[in-house]
Amino acid sequence: MSSVMTATGRRKTSTAKVWVKSGSGKFTVNGKELNVFFNRDVHIAQIMQPLEATSNIGKYDIDCSVLGGGQTGQAGAIRMGIARALSKADEAMKVILAKGGFLTRDSRMVERKKYGRMKARRRYQFSKR
Repeated sequence: MSSVMTATGRRKTSTAKVWVKSGSGKFTVNGKELNVFFNRDVHIAQIMQPLEATSNIGKYDIDCSVLGGGQTGQAGAIRMGIARALSKADEAMKVILAKGGFLTRDSRMVERKKYGRMKARRRYQFSKR
């Protein structure tokens, strides 16, 4: 993989554009280092999962641009973008990533608030008398 692979990942309301090219393992998110942008180890571990599954940690330089949502959604979007970019690069990686579930879009979204209710499902307290 000599050229740059691009892919888009989405989760909840977050969208991540990911550029992957062979290199030394440099990782930037919105112009900042990965450890600076994400302050929780859980998010960093989640982002690294596709690279761990394909044994490619430190082999690629990854640059991400992410918009919308919170940190959990953004981490999920980046994870999917990396998986899609790696699957474009090599057919063998695509099989591993698909088996691990990294190429499947998580379709869960926040349920909308309904009228006559406090939240999406929570009702106002019922009073018999």
